[in-house]
Amino acid sequence: MTQNTFLKTARYIVIELLGELAYFPIWWYSRGVKKTAVFFWQAIINMERRLGWSVWLTNLFNPMYGQRDWQSVLISFFVRLFQIVFRGILLLIWLVLMFLLALFWLALPLLVIYQLVSFFNK
Repeated sequence: MTQNTFLKTARYIVIELLGELAYFPIWWYSRGVKKTAVFFWQAIINMERRLGWSVWLTNLFNPMYGQRDWQSVLISFFVRLFQIVFRGILLLIWLVLMFLLALFWLALPLLVIYQLVSFFNK
């Protein structure tokens, strides 16, 4: 009786394992791509919020500290312009990094398959 249960369990595990292995590429390039895209998009949005780039851009023409004389307006404009450019460069670097990571994530199974094939062909 125990041998019969063991064989049924082993067969179930093998069938499940083969099913999961067959389903993996389908999941990776369907639901996995969607989940990854949402993750990377949220990472970009969170970085923009951390940098406050849109806030700096919105307030470009508002004088700092409520001072309305021409010197304060001019200083505020150039300080904010510098901040917008600097933070925009950081945001662009983050965007490129997230895009490259997403491409790497898409290519990872193909890279693993290539490495396995080259390993077994030696």
